[in-house]
Amino acid sequence: MTQPIVFQPLHCQLTALAQGDCSARDLIGAYLDRIDRFDPHLNAFVTVFKEQALHAAENSDRQRSAGKPLGALHGIPFGLKDIIEVQGQPAAWGCRALDGRVSPVSATVVDRLTSEGAIILGKTQSVEFALGGWGTNQHCGTPWNPWDLKTHRVPGGSSSGSGVAVAAGLTSAALGTDTGGSVRLPSAFCGLTGLKPTFGRVSNHGVMPLSHSLDTVGPMARCVQDVALIYQVLRGPDSKDRATLYLPADEPMAGIRDGIKGMRLAALPDQQRKESTEPVNLAYERALECAGRLGAEIVIRGLPHSFETYRNLSSVIASAEGYAHTQELIDQQDLPIGDATRARMLPGKTCSAKDYLDAMNQIERWRTEYEEHMRGIDALLTPTAMVPAIPVEEVDEKILPAYYTRATNVLGLCALALPIGQSGEGLPVSLCLHGHSFTESTILRIGSALEHALGENNRIPAGLE
Repeated sequence: MTQPIVFQPLHCQLTALAQGDCSARDLIGAYLDRIDRFDPHLNAFVTVFKEQALHAAENSDRQRSAGKPLGALHGIPFGLKDIIEVQGQPAAWGCRALDGRVSPVSATVVDRLTSEGAIILGKTQSVEFALGGWGTNQHCGTPWNPWDLKTHRVPGGSSSGSGVAVAAGLTSAALGTDTGGSVRLPSAFCGLTGLKPTFGRVSNHGVMPLSHSLDTVGPMARCVQDVALIYQVLRGPDSKDRATLYLPADEPMAGIRDGIKGMRLAALPDQQRKESTEPVNLAYERALECAGRLGAEIVIRGLPHSFETYRNLSSVIASAEGYAHTQELIDQQDLPIGDATRARMLPGKTCSAKDYLDAMNQIERWRTEYEEHMRGIDALLTPTAMVPAIPVEEVDEKILPAYYTRATNVLGLCALALPIGQSGEGLPVSLCLHGHSFTESTILRIGSALEHALGENNRIPAGLE
């Protein structure tokens, strides 16, 4: 049975638009209607650009009728994480204390989307300052994971609203940011595909920073082909972000359908899987077996150090840089800033210059060590999250779900999260493919093969059809 167009992958929507089966006005209107209907409950959007989006859709249809479509994403609607700037529109860093702030510039990623014909539907919820993996927000409200409309479950963070908006059929795709898992965790909890590019592949210009050494912008969508199409638009040098200059070339669509026969994929030893719950470990095993059937060689090889070790170093850097960016807000005790956010950020206040520089130097040593350790391995496969989405009332803010994801940012890798199964309660379970630096095309190829074999990306949440 064909899915309603709001739940179809972006590349299928592009075909429908090109063939005249659907207009951009119809597509945008359908999503806006669904936002009106479902978002009061789901709380995915901070701001909806209704009039601007409808106007852009009408322009899009006129251009297509004239035979002048703008580009690769012509007529496709996007949601943007609150911290991604759109000139003249609100951007509050996910923080109630910044209500009323208006962006002075547009992010490079926004300019690249719109130059290829994409239409911005609005801004989506974020954890305050993009610091938190569960997706909770004490003052702006925690978005509701659409896979359970009766129990308020975590959406994953920090790109919480982006994950909920795509999963619930409120937009075709969305952008998030990932400093330690913040694209991949919402993708995992919400049953989506999410790409964390290598640092520097995508410009951070115009994105409100948490950690300027680790932050990356990445797409969240319904399938591997969709995130590859979006990444192809976003990537590339930007004179406004020096980290994007002089990087090796990579074609994200190259070989995406070539399969994985002959590839060598690393799987975690049992000791490094112990933090995962049974539904996650069972789905992980099935994914490994699937990869083997597809012709890949599975090699048991974990990280050189424990996941906790990498996570601890990530916390030093993120809190030190994060506090430097947010100090004027964090130090004002009377501002409406979440208790958990403040607690996670405050260690940066007492981080010495020596501790910070030692951490940055350790990163470089560990990155060299990892490349040697994983020589001859095409990607490391791990669970994305330790558990399926838990009820919000069960969240312990002192325990973060980014157990498997933070090492990726510390080690300078790219990564892809994709759904591989479901728990007994019907909640999504996700796999994370960790690729070497600047090998996005490799992990997209692996993800595409597993996605087609497993077929988990086709499910949609009940009650939102």
